[in-house]
Amino acid sequence: MLLCLTFLLAQALSSFGQDTLPDHRLKHIALYGGIGYATSMVVLSQAWYKEQGFDRFKFFNDNAEWKQVDKFGHSFTTYNFSRVNYELLRQTQLSDHSAIVWSSALSTLLLLPVEILDGFSPDFGFSYGDMIANAAGSGLFFIQQKAWKEQRIKMKWSFHETSLAGQRPEILGSGLLEELLKDYNGQTYWLSFDTHAFSKESRFPKWLNFALGYGAQNMVFARDSQNAVAGFENFRQYYLGVDFDLSYIKTDKKWLRVLLFMADMIRLPAPTLEINKNGIKGHLLYY
Repeated sequence: MLLCLTFLLAQALSSFGQDTLPDHRLKHIALYGGIGYATSMVVLSQAWYKEQGFDRFKFFNDNAEWKQVDKFGHSFTTYNFSRVNYELLRQTQLSDHSAIVWSSALSTLLLLPVEILDGFSPDFGFSYGDMIANAAGSGLFFIQQKAWKEQRIKMKWSFHETSLAGQRPEILGSGLLEELLKDYNGQTYWLSFDTHAFSKESRFPKWLNFALGYGAQNMVFARDSQNAVAGFENFRQYYLGVDFDLSYIKTDKKWLRVLLFMADMIRLPAPTLEINKNGIKGHLLYY
């Protein structure tokens, strides 16, 4: 999440250059994008790898860990990377088809260094499951943009602090900034359906979406067996709720458009039904 938002902010700066000529925009995008990407990689390495250091490169199958919440995080990141890259590349002289292809491909490739860093980490390893999840996020963007020329199903994210991070702060994070990235118990990933886009003649409010969410709870350790030994019964959580589509807010201010674009990656607090092994629970405002 931090990686995506940092990169988005850095790249978005290039859109403020109103006097930039079209044939120069690609260079400006590459420059600002490179700065943002390098910055985000430094932040990530400090937050994730500082304590563990590095070891010999290895592969690791982590598909059974964290109830796959981490895999949704990978898909969310590449999906929104693709959206950002597309919005930037369509300002250049590239064709729309090329902008879609390049934005999707680059979004998956941009996370490859993260997987390589995992490969050298003593506590992790290069995960083919992560790479599949990365490709799935880019693919979701690519398919929609080619089929509908718009994103009718957006991947979003929400977060709330949990008491579980204090159980293993070295893994789940110490302090809010680390927990945003590391505490999978507090993360929820959403598919937000643009109901108006699917039925453009309907009088249903344009800005009101239908959202499906996924998360998990009681994950102090990565695997179910580890949690059971420690006395934690981890379980999956499914959500059904409403969402707000900020892309329908029109403004002439460029800085506000960028801010709304960023905010539209987050599922804002809203009424939600939660379904888990214990039954169904309602939330007046869930995030």
